[in-house]
Amino acid sequence: MPKNDIHPTWYDSTEVYCDGQLVMTTKSTKAKLYVDLWSGNHPFYTGSVKIIDSEGRVERFMKKYNLQK
Repeated sequence: MPKNDIHPTWYDSTEVYCDGQLVMTTKSTKAKLYVDLWSGNHPFYTGSVKIIDSEGRVERFMKKYNLQK
């Protein structure tokens, strides 16, 4: 015997909010989605990723403790 009404409701225009602002529309089983991060504010996608200069850190350590290479 098949079960009726076991699937969730599908919304074709789900609104996605980040920091109270509508950022995009997608499809989902939820009417509205609230997210903390999305591609518009994530450092990887916005280009604001800070690259750590590991060689500079080693040089500062060596200089700080007066060590030779």
